[in-house]
Amino acid sequence: MIRVRLSSADAHYAGNLVDGARILQLFGDVATELCIRDGEDEGLFRAYESVEFLAPVHAGDFIEADGEIVTRGRTSRKMKFEARKVIAPAPTVDWETRASVVEPPVVVCRAVGTCVIKARQ
Repeated sequence: MIRVRLSSADAHYAGNLVDGARILQLFGDVATELCIRDGEDEGLFRAYESVEFLAPVHAGDFIEADGEIVTRGRTSRKMKFEARKVIAPAPTVDWETRASVVEPPVVVCRAVGTCVIKARQ
């Protein structure tokens, strides 16, 4: 599981909207850790089977991304991922640093993908 705060540098669109590719980058980091923990090899991301962007992500949001291995092949690991918004900036004029916990967390993206790893001898 990875948790990050997305900054204004991550925002590429009007309204401080963050590009969905940033969420996929988080999934890539999660996949790398899963591959290492599963077999001591970083692996390489081969493909996404599906990606669903379900809610907008804005600069200042805290996103929690996690994943799990759902199928193990000899040289592949199929994984599913989910990213959730857990903290969001509070819309205020008088105190710009205010934020609130998003309860329950909002699922912003789901994906299924496959990584390849070295064949073991």
